[in-house]
Amino acid sequence: MIGILVGLAISWILLFLIEKKHILALGFLPIPRRAKQFAFGFLITGTLCALAQCFEAYLKGADWVFYEHISGATVLEALFWDFKSVVTEELIFRGALLYILIQKLGSTKAIWISAIAFGIYHWFSFDILGNVLPMIFVFIATGLMGFAWAYAFSKTRSIMLPIGLHLGWNAVHNTIFSKGPLGEIILKWTGGSELTDWSSLLNFTASSIVVPILLIIWIRYVVKEETEVVPAMELDG
Repeated sequence: MIGILVGLAISWILLFLIEKKHILALGFLPIPRRAKQFAFGFLITGTLCALAQCFEAYLKGADWVFYEHISGATVLEALFWDFKSVVTEELIFRGALLYILIQKLGSTKAIWISAIAFGIYHWFSFDILGNVLPMIFVFIATGLMGFAWAYAFSKTRSIMLPIGLHLGWNAVHNTIFSKGPLGEIILKWTGGSELTDWSSLLNFTASSIVVPILLIIWIRYVVKEETEVVPAMELDG
């Protein structure tokens, strides 16, 4: 939680110093609309993530079963970890910096910069710097997702839809399907075999390319474009 509080504080300072804006410029209000956007985002990426995991299980000939040592405390701890990591990353990549970039450079350039930075960041967070092939795959996967989430911020002028999209994917991927750094939480693999080169490429294409493209299409044609929602929160120097 300290990371989130620090992120909020730094975001507020940057918004004030550069744009003379309040932290609410990140689109936390109005609450009913933002809660709806968050919920839709969570459900959409959570569903897509579950479908991707089922597709991987099909390719492997494996099944998902409940982890025998599942506990409520462990599940809550994992969900809280997902929440903290998602909100921290969103404040960095789809928060004040993206808002300022949009104001200075326009939406298109700002979205691309945010997506590229997000992809490069994961070279370090995944500790793969120097391993060329993993770096390429991680950059494509996380960069495309980062593009979709930055596009969601640009379209809604709010951080809440990106948080919902990001958390929906991470919570289902890490906590429900136990694919994150915390180990087995709710479900685990049983049976099956390792993917071949071609099936591995097919799986990567489905989860890391098709999914973000579907999200971008949804954002483009379904999500309503909004303008500045907190003009009254501009601050005088």
